[in-house]
This record gives sequence, structure tokens and C-alpha cells, in this order.
Amino acid sequence: MTASADPQALDPILPDDALAGTLVGRAWLPGDLPGPAVVALRAEGVFDLSERFATMSTLLEEADPAAAARATPGRRVCGVEELIANSAPGTRAEGQAFLLAPCDLQVVKAAGVTFATSLVERVIEEQARGDASRAQALRAQVLELVGANLADIVPGSPKAMAVKALLQEKGLWSQYLEVGIGPDAEVFTKAPVLASVGTGEDIGIRADSSWNNPEPEVVLAVNSRGEIVGAALGNDVNLRDIEGRSALLLGKAKDNNASCAIGPFIRLFDAGFTLDDVRRETVHLRVRGPEGYELRGINTMASISRDPQDLVAQTLAAHQYPDGFMLFLGTLFAPIEDRDQPGGGFTHKLGDLVTIRSARLGALHNRVMHSETAPPWRFGLRALINNLAARGLLGRQL
Repeated sequence: MTASADPQALDPILPDDALAGTLVGRAWLPGDLPGPAVVALRAEGVFDLSERFATMSTLLEEADPAAAARATPGRRVCGVEELIANSAPGTRAEGQAFLLAPCDLQVVKAAGVTFATSLVERVIEEQARGDASRAQALRAQVLELVGANLADIVPGSPKAMAVKALLQEKGLWSQYLEVGIGPDAEVFTKAPVLASVGTGEDIGIRADSSWNNPEPEVVLAVNSRGEIVGAALGNDVNLRDIEGRSALLLGKAKDNNASCAIGPFIRLFDAGFTLDDVRRETVHLRVRGPEGYELRGINTMASISRDPQDLVAQTLAAHQYPDGFMLFLGTLFAPIEDRDQPGGGFTHKLGDLVTIRSARLGALHNRVMHSETAPPWRFGLRALINNLAARGLLGRQL
């Protein structure tokens, strides 16, 4: 068990406008038949919507999910402050509700290399072959050739194709530049259905990784019709040494026990929160180490190279998602500051407390553990179906 974190010392889980938005999530509810429930956070408290919506996927299929959530009275579970206090890292109290990752049946997808800065860092990872000690010299070399003007290039445009030809001529081309400025986005499956962790839970890095970092991102909630209906925060943990050895190791670098965090809830689109707000959102990162180390960073969505709507369209181009999907939009943040020895760059240490926060989406808190020793993922689809059946919810729409 990780050490507890004082909820008063953490960045507030609620957005800056508190409960003004339509906030929905999933919480583990105690009782004779405990289990996950779709909940709404309101000024009057936390309300269980399971009698109408047995899964989050079902709620997001509504013609207007925000209106449907507001129109469903639900059963009051507890106060919002009580739920938040019991959802801080290491503070789980028996017999009290706590937040889970807000998605359930949705596939968790992620878009990579969607920002110019992260594009350069991916090229460096590849050139360094996963060796952090080579990154500093390679960074200077790559930036000298590529420059800082990639942020102004529209992927797939004639200008982008001209840059591609130039880089090929100089022998600097890579698969990361292909998806960064080429016509096709990188979209991959980040985690299995129901495998994501929520706020307050341990987040995992592999024990055999020595160069890794958090990736603070906005995560879109998309229904089966391809409609973006809300957004959350996410941490797409990146094992730079493993992916840097070979892009074919992406699955090993990205999909591990507890390596995907989403939360603290989904803010649904309504009159006060739209996709344009997502496009303008700034995501703040804070890492606090057990030795007193602190790292801060930002991810400004205005700097993204591919529009969120385009990334959703590319995800749906040749595949269907009947239960919807969650889509990580990528990150501008790539830490290069040395944490220990000069030239070693940043990497996580066990016990790091990672906070990802934005004004409109609240705060996601997770403490870093090894994937091998983090609580194992055991609540899959069979467990969910059996749990819903035991609670008499299978007669409802899933």
C-alpha cells in the first residue's frame, strides 16, 4: 500500500467552476452488493444513475448525454467532498465510495506525435535507441536540422511534404516524422476495456524501464456515432527507453498493468462547455518526488498540430466502435531536465505523486508504482456483467 496523501495538500479535484458543469463519472459503491456505478456530481451530492444507465457507455449514447444526466434524479450516495476525500492516493476507507476511471465499455485509444515538441523528442528516442545518456547531444543535432518551425506545419500539407523530402535527403527521416507531419495520424490502442485506473489509484511503470515520464493529456469521450460528447484528463505513461529501442515495442511500452489513468470524471458538453473549450484548454503537470524533487510542465491544446475532430475521424476511418471510445489527444510535454546525474534527463521514481490538472476538467492524482507490484487488474468484462446481474441491473440498457 502506498503512503497516504493529505487531500488538503492536493490540487482540487473539481474544476475551477466547481460543480457548474455536467460532471459524470464512475464510482465503486459499498453495500451488501458492492460494485461500480455511473454517478453524477451535483451541488446536492453524488447521485447513482445506475437505475437508468447501467454503464457509462449507455449514457454517452443518449442524443444529449448532458441533458440526460441532469434529467435523471438518481439515488444520493454521499456528499461530493466525502467522495473526493476518499479518492485521494492511499486514502481508501472501507465502506465508502471512491472514484474509478470514468469509462467502462469504451475502447481506450491514443493519438501519438500530435505536437511538434513531442515529435522532436520521439525522433531523439529513436536515434538514441532508448539510451537517455545520448539524448542531450542528439537533441541539439536534431533541432539544428529540423528547427523549431514544425509547429507551423499542417500535417499532410504541401509544405509538410517539402519538409519530409528535405529530411529524407539529410538522412533524418523516421517513422515519428511520418506520423507527425505526414497525412496519417498515429492512433493506437492504449489499454484494454476496463483496465484504466482512476484518480487516487497507483499508476504503473515497468520495473525494467529506466527512462520514462508522464504524459498529461486531454481525453475525448466519443460515442458509437463518432460524436464527441465530453472530455476528461489522462496520463498516457511513456516508457521512453523501451519504445526508443524500436517502435515495434510500442505495445510493451504503452500497455501494462495500471499504465493508463483517466479521470477524475467526464465533463459532458453542454451550453457552458464545448469542443472549442477543449481546443483552448491548458493542462498542467506536477510531479512531486519522495526525495523532495518537483517537476512542472504544461500541455497547451492550442499548440496541437492535428485538430481533435480530425483525430476522431481518423480513428473511425476504417473501424467501428459500437460501445464508443476514449481518445487521448497527445501531449506537448516532454521533460528534458536532469533529475539525477547531468545528461540523464528525467525519469520517474517509485512514490512520485503525479498531478494532472486543468481549469475545466479538474485534477487527476496518481502515485507511481511498478506495474508488476501495483494492484493487479482483475475486474474485467465477465466480472462487470456478473456484478450487474447480481445487482439486478442487467434488465436495464447496457
